[in-house]
Amino acid sequence: EVQLVESGGGVVQPGESLKLSCAASGFSVSNYAMTWVRQAPGKGHEWVSTISSYDFTYYADSVKGRFTISRDNAKNTLYLELNGLKTEDTAMYYCAKGSYSDYSAATRGQGTQVTVSS
Repeated sequence: EVQLVESGGGVVQPGESLKLSCAASGFSVSNYAMTWVRQAPGKGHEWVSTISSYDFTYYADSVKGRFTISRDNAKNTLYLELNGLKTEDTAMYYCAKGSYSDYSAATRGQGTQVTVSS
């Protein structure tokens, strides 16, 4: 059974940092593209970042230069490091197996909340 469990969210002030984790089970993250998606209150989901199975990384323009996606194959865990957080980064963050085109409730975890507020 594929399972993804996100953690690491919290309440921070603008400019601060967080590191989100996504522990995977039932498959190896090293064999798949992995994606982070976020959803702000009252808005649709927004693609944030993808790491390919060959470790190429891709970012939305809104987070490029501030967020870093990575994975630890030995721990079977995906990460998203969030630096220079802005109030507009406030959202529920989900990790998902596959690329953004594969994204659905069936391919993602339960999410972790990031709130950026002064």
